[in-house]
Amino acid sequence: MSISKIALLAALPAVLLSACATDRAETSISKGPNLGQPATAAEIALVDIGIPPSGAGLPAGSGDARAGAKVYAAKCQSCHGDKGAGKPADALVGGQGTLTASNAVRTVGSYWPYATTLFDYTRRAMPLTAPRTLSNDEVYAVTAYVLHLNGIIGEDQTLDAKTLPAVKMPNRDGFVDYSKVR
Repeated sequence: MSISKIALLAALPAVLLSACATDRAETSISKGPNLGQPATAAEIALVDIGIPPSGAGLPAGSGDARAGAKVYAAKCQSCHGDKGAGKPADALVGGQGTLTASNAVRTVGSYWPYATTLFDYTRRAMPLTAPRTLSNDEVYAVTAYVLHLNGIIGEDQTLDAKTLPAVKMPNRDGFVDYSKVR
């Protein structure tokens, strides 16, 4: 092979990369990255399931601690331990009165400011091995069970879209809403 052919072959990748980069840059500037199509309202609704402290958007369904104990035993206990004691994952119960100590124990009962946050997190992320597989009734029930274990609600109290936001968590006033500080 001649030296001119070797030089041409050696330069070819650089020329191609330069051409591609120029094409990409022009495309992204003039037309955008061209990565699919805009999501529809229905597609967004499938993933837009966050629940704020007010409880806006809570789904239909209900559950109490008795039903939650059964769901917890089947789907939560292997990670969060018997009655929320922890191991291998975080403890869900205990820690009340420790937040000002150097060895604070942050659990649902001692740290979390809103019960709706517990519902939201459980619905989106639990169980760890199969997130978003719990029914709304199961999430309400497990939420009730964990709140009951922490002494926040009674065993027979039913949680639903109306009653859950009304639950007053022990540390609700332990956070500062900086949007209201000015």
